[in-house]
Amino acid sequence: MTCAILTIGTELTRGELQDSNGAWLADSLSSLGLEVTEIVSVDDHDGRIIETLHRLALTHDAILCTGGLGPTSDDRTTQCVARAMGVPLVRDEASLKLISDLFTNHGRTMTPGNEKQADFPQDAQIFANNHGTAPGFTCQLGHAQLFVMPGVPYEMRAMFKASVIEALPSPSEANICLRLRCFGIPEAEVNDRLSGVEDTFGIQLGYRASNSEIEIKVLARGRDPSLIEDRAERAALQIEERLGPAIYARGAGSLSLTLGEMLSERHLTLGLAESCTGGLASQLITETPGASGYFKGSICCYSNSIKSTVLGVPEEALQEHGAVSEIVARQMAEGAKSILAVDLALAITGVAGPGGGSEDKPVGLVHFAVAGPLETLTEQKIFRGTRVRIQRRAADHGLWLLRQAILS
Repeated sequence: MTCAILTIGTELTRGELQDSNGAWLADSLSSLGLEVTEIVSVDDHDGRIIETLHRLALTHDAILCTGGLGPTSDDRTTQCVARAMGVPLVRDEASLKLISDLFTNHGRTMTPGNEKQADFPQDAQIFANNHGTAPGFTCQLGHAQLFVMPGVPYEMRAMFKASVIEALPSPSEANICLRLRCFGIPEAEVNDRLSGVEDTFGIQLGYRASNSEIEIKVLARGRDPSLIEDRAERAALQIEERLGPAIYARGAGSLSLTLGEMLSERHLTLGLAESCTGGLASQLITETPGASGYFKGSICCYSNSIKSTVLGVPEEALQEHGAVSEIVARQMAEGAKSILAVDLALAITGVAGPGGGSEDKPVGLVHFAVAGPLETLTEQKIFRGTRVRIQRRAADHGLWLLRQAILS
């Protein structure tokens, strides 16, 4: 059961936009046990769109296509699908009314360009779009079942979940995909540590690195669901044993989500004092719904005067040791814990670059401190990369230290 993903739009082939749809669909299809063997982007050119559709239909069971369903002249996907099938376009009056009502409800006038969004290849099954004006559809194209969705990511994702999943062909084998989340180990090292796991348990491993986090996917396929579940679980346990505490969670989610769950379960409150990260760690924490239950606030103390007047860091410590130092990080965390009246406080201070470094305090040097109920833990790290990358890695590592402090 093989799938191809086709994303359409000149803005993609020119590099004006990144193809986030292809990556998201590939991950979603893989999780459903479907094998994605090709992802291709093509510009808004009728001949190339039709040629690509024909080629993909020869060797794939399903094609998932996004983009080119809009109201403008360069939105050509539906017309090209009809030509590839050799059928006419047929206007669907029910879809036209839904589009018209959407404009009316927003106090706008529908244009002739929007009317064409209600045209579909003959005998296509239509998918409603509850978030925009472009319905999707599915039809048979040669050997393949073709699914056509809008290019706007949130519209496409909603349509995929609401309509496409249930219409996809069933895989020929049962499958299970377990996800483990790892922090702080380079991807190449993770791969080396897990050498032999695939052969031992008859599974496939997949890796996806994002900043300092790595998602490890354990995929097992076979005829007997109970057997493949057993293989996947035994492989996951072996992975957890080999990587130890670097594995912080199973399933989907992020480090901030896991941290939030730990704080909630233990009824702990949290506050931050951020210098070089400029509030980024606070942003990561508050991206999780329900963060208000444990996160009380943060102090973005970029200047030394704020460190001193707000957090109470002594002027002598700043002058003698500098803002990027263990003692200042400790005093920032303890000051934030007191001022915000929280159980735990994280402080981050460092040199994000590209300038401002020295031989003693190079660009990328970051000091951390976590003030807890009994003691204050400190740590320093040196991160490499651009200013943005250093800031993100520092924010991520701060969250990781909070997790370690809770577990200690």
